[in-house]
Amino acid sequence: MEILSQQELHNLAMNHVGKELELQGFEFIAVNSQLKRHPQFVCVDKPTNTLHFVLVTVYKYPDNPEEYDEIWMETFKVHAIKLKAKVLYAGVGIANAADYEKPVTKNEDYIVNYNGIKEIS
Repeated sequence: MEILSQQELHNLAMNHVGKELELQGFEFIAVNSQLKRHPQFVCVDKPTNTLHFVLVTVYKYPDNPEEYDEIWMETFKVHAIKLKAKVLYAGVGIANAADYEKPVTKNEDYIVNYNGIKEIS
């Protein structure tokens, strides 16, 4: 039973968010899947041609994926404003499906706690 690394959990979260962005019609300019490197997705909303920086953060149970570091987010927003970009946040919680208290392992089911992409204004 091999426990998923933080990078592997992050990749699962990124795949989840990337699929949603595709469904919403975003065009990807850049994708960065390295941990603690932001933004993870740089994309354009085709109809409005608006640049978006998408920040993806993965959380293990019992941490709440809706909560983020507001001070850090404010600093990032300043950077985005300079580039005329919007900031989107996607917090993704991942837990072992059989027992939330146990780590997520390879070849076992997991549960995703995800409430969608939110614009940070």
